[in-house]
Amino acid sequence: MSNCTTVTDFLLLGFSEVQKLQILHSVVFLGIYLSALVRNLLVIIIVVVDHHLHTPMYFFLMNLSILDLGSISVTVPKSMANSLSNTKSISYSGCIAQVFLFIFFAAVDFAFLTIMAYDRYVAICQPLHYETIMNRGACVQMAASAWISGIIYFMQIGKIFALTFCGGNKVNQFFCEIPQLLKITCNDSYLSEIVITSFLFFLGLSCFAFIIVSYVQIFKAVLRIPSERGRHKAFSNCLPHLIVVSLLVCTATFAYLKPTSSSTSGLDLAVAVLYSVVPPVINPAIYSMRNKEIKGALRKLTAGKLFKKNKISRFLP
Repeated sequence: MSNCTTVTDFLLLGFSEVQKLQILHSVVFLGIYLSALVRNLLVIIIVVVDHHLHTPMYFFLMNLSILDLGSISVTVPKSMANSLSNTKSISYSGCIAQVFLFIFFAAVDFAFLTIMAYDRYVAICQPLHYETIMNRGACVQMAASAWISGIIYFMQIGKIFALTFCGGNKVNQFFCEIPQLLKITCNDSYLSEIVITSFLFFLGLSCFAFIIVSYVQIFKAVLRIPSERGRHKAFSNCLPHLIVVSLLVCTATFAYLKPTSSSTSGLDLAVAVLYSVVPPVINPAIYSMRNKEIKGALRKLTAGKLFKKNKISRFLP
C-alpha cells in the first residue's frame, strides 16, 4: 500500500512499437470503423423511412445497429488517435467513460440478441399467434427492459473505480478493459474480480441459455417443415444469429473469466478485437444486408423513392 499513487491517466497497449505499423493499424481500424458506421447507419435510416419495415424484427435490428455504433465508437477512435499521434495515453476520466459505455452498450446489445432469438422463436414456432404476442406494447416493453439491463450492468461496474491503483498505470489492452484494470489495483483484486465477473457471467449465461433453448425449439420446428426450400430459408435466417452470439459469448468469456496471467498480451488483444470490433461490422451484413426486404429498401433509398411516401410506424413513435 505504500506504493499507491493517485492515477491521473493510463497507458494503453499499442498494436506495434514501429511507427509505420502504427499508421497501418490506424488505416485498418479506420476502414473497419467507417464500414461499421456506414452499414449500421444505413440499417437505421432504412428502417426509419420505409414503413414496410416497421415490424418487430426490424425494430429490434434498428436498436441493435444503434448499439453497435455506440460500442465501436467507444474503443476504436481513441485507439486510432493514439497510433496516429504516437502516444498510448488515455485520461482517467476517459478510461472511466470507456469502461462504463462499453459495458453498457455490450450488455444492451446482448439483451437485444436474446430478444431477437425470442422473436424468431415466436415467428417460427407460433406463427398464428405472432401478431398477438409481438404486439406494439410487448415490443416496447422488451426494448425498454433491454436498455434498463444495461443500466444494471452500468451500476455494478462502478465498483471497479472504487478501487485504488498501485500496480502502475499500464493497461495491457487497446482500450480500458476490466480484467486488465483489476490487475493493477492496490487492493487484493481477487475478490473484486470474482464479484464483478461472476455477476457479468451469470446474466450473460442466463441470456445465452435462453437463446440456446429458443433455437433448439426453432430447429425442431424447422425440421418438421415439409418443404426443403422452407427449411433452408429458416436455417439461413437463424444459423448466422446463433454463430454471432456464440462468437461473442466465447470470446467475452475467455477475456473476462480466464486467470489474469494465463495468456499473452497478443492473444488478449486478438480476443478483444473479436468481441469488441468484429460484431458491429458483421452484424448488419448478417442480420440485414442479406435480407431481400432490406436490399429492396436500399435500392429504393438510393433511387430517392423512400422519402416520397414516408409514413410513421406504430413501432417508431
